[in-house]
Amino acid sequence: GNSYDNSVELDANRWRHVAFVEQKLPVDVTDGASLVESAARGQAVDGGVSTYQEGDGFRWLMASDVCKHCTHAACLDVCPTGALFRTEFGTVVVQEDVCNGCGYCVPACPFGVLDQREEDGRVWKCTLCYDRLKDDKEPACAQACPTNSIQFGELSELHERAEHRLAHLQQSGQDRAQLYLADGDDGIGGAGAFFLLLDEPEVYGLPPAPDDTRRDVGEIWAAAGAAALGLGVGLVATVFGGRR
Repeated sequence: GNSYDNSVELDANRWRHVAFVEQKLPVDVTDGASLVESAARGQAVDGGVSTYQEGDGFRWLMASDVCKHCTHAACLDVCPTGALFRTEFGTVVVQEDVCNGCGYCVPACPFGVLDQREEDGRVWKCTLCYDRLKDDKEPACAQACPTNSIQFGELSELHERAEHRLAHLQQSGQDRAQLYLADGDDGIGGAGAFFLLLDEPEVYGLPPAPDDTRRDVGEIWAAAGAAALGLGVGLVATVFGGRR
């Protein structure tokens, strides 16, 4: 289809993922595949799960993904240095000058938001424009959005607007439309960013039931420690190898 994806995924250098996808119906997607990689193909994908079964036409899906700023933020809980902290606005921010590049937070995020930069291993992600919030300004993405699709404000007010919009969509025949991460029963205790979707979360590359990975803190530390040990051994081998 005639699709556009600005970054394919969220990573340490790209903090908002936007995709405009033309889909031929019905749509089959592979779990974990990006919106463009599978849903835009307009054909069955081996091992895929059918998520839309109406007609042979086309549809457009607009996807915009970002850090969720979870209430139960596992990334924050596993950070050993305090580089990740919750702000006075309830958002979760990384202090790049405090981050030591341990990477514990990367597997802790159930949405795959966090990533490390190759040059120094430090983690970077969306801050919801913390600097702008402190100056009583909107996040840049919300201010720049020409259609008001990205909105910023009090969560209770945004939830009310979204419920009205959802009801309108469902009445107009969009029976798969749903709010994603709009309540506290989503596995992460609610999120600072929620989404109005026109289909199941998997179609957008989002987990249908995100896990609260805080219960896996011990396993995350062990895995990250093993990875760090492997890296250390590799470096030692390189140093000694150079002396031969």
